[in-house]
Amino acid sequence: MKIGVIGAGYVGLTTGVCFSHLGHEVFIADKDPDRIGLLRQGKAPFFEPGLEDMLKKCLEKGGLHFTLDTSEIVAASEVIFICVGTPPRENGSADLSQIEQASRDIAENLNAYRIIVEKSTVPVKTSYWIERTIRLNLKKPVEFDVASNPEFLREGSAIHDFMQPDRIVIGVSSERARNILLKLYENFNCPIIVTDIASAELIKHASNSFLAMKIAYANLLADICEKTGADVKVVTKGMGLDERIGDKFLEAGIGYGGSCLPKDVKAFIRIGEELGISMDLLKAVDRINEERLLAFVDRVRQALWNISGKHVAVLGLAFKPGTDDVRESPGLKVAKLLLDEGAIVHLYDPQARENAEKILPPGENTLYFDELYKALEHVDAACITTAWEEIVNLDVDKARNVMRTPIFIDGRNIWECEQIIQKGVEYYPVGRPRGRTY
Repeated sequence: MKIGVIGAGYVGLTTGVCFSHLGHEVFIADKDPDRIGLLRQGKAPFFEPGLEDMLKKCLEKGGLHFTLDTSEIVAASEVIFICVGTPPRENGSADLSQIEQASRDIAENLNAYRIIVEKSTVPVKTSYWIERTIRLNLKKPVEFDVASNPEFLREGSAIHDFMQPDRIVIGVSSERARNILLKLYENFNCPIIVTDIASAELIKHASNSFLAMKIAYANLLADICEKTGADVKVVTKGMGLDERIGDKFLEAGIGYGGSCLPKDVKAFIRIGEELGISMDLLKAVDRINEERLLAFVDRVRQALWNISGKHVAVLGLAFKPGTDDVRESPGLKVAKLLLDEGAIVHLYDPQARENAEKILPPGENTLYFDELYKALEHVDAACITTAWEEIVNLDVDKARNVMRTPIFIDGRNIWECEQIIQKGVEYYPVGRPRGRTY
């Protein structure tokens, strides 16, 4: 098929490149000329394992095109995916101005039947506004369908998630759109759910909010474990073996971050409130997640007695391993809290330094390092905030020899307590009794 994608961000670029890899002719439009220039050269504007190699191969085959002009993709494409940003407003609701602009751009250039597909994460009933906007701005009468096809891409494994999804959700209001989208996905070996558009729109927010709830619950358990001497990793393992619960996203630690869970939880709360529904359950999830950061810094305080004037390393600035995304990064939030307490903070991440510096610029007390053990030199403690493989596999003996005091405060529970304290370090995990020295 000929496929159009509006928006060359994380979702749009991954979607377009993967469809091109599968043999479709793909046209991707974006308003950022610098981004389009990079993409035409085969350079991805963000880090995602495997994406840039696939991008280059698709460009070499000739089935992938980039443009600044939305009219080109409307003219050329049978199916048009809207993949623009929906950033949060101050009140937690999603800013849909880019969705509206994309709808206007489509309407002004629509001259034959097209399926316009919501791929961005949007509030339920957004399809109504897309359809209304297009109808109001059409230059001439023409048939079209609006559909919903929410994405479930995890940063760091987006290529795998697209090519081998655990499910595909299609929300449609016509048989014509249903048949075309089913044909588009006919070679995918996974359950395909075809439903009404409102249900499809809800599935994404409902899914992410439930995952956030599992993380918050694990962190609530961690607090109970610390008060009782139980081990949260053992407790969650025992829970996760129940097939009704499962072990995924049942990990205690410093809390969730990134561009999806925090934003989607807040947006879902706002959606419910606007419908007159109590959203206290998700408000508690959001509150628990925010409190993890304060609890973590309190743990640093317990380990160091006083934070002011101390050198503290923060290891991991991306919100998770496998990406350079620092949106809602727990690591950066911890760094800011430590700076507020008067610490000299050593910052390290193997991929996210450039993005981190845009949010937390280098300064007298904000020191960035490109090498892990350099970041650990002469520090009074190290905070583990992202479970990058090289941090998990840290040479503890080497680290201990360069640190002023060998203290690790672990927000990701990456090590076994008994093994790590045998190496002569103080170790402060989350929700685990062994290794505690206070």
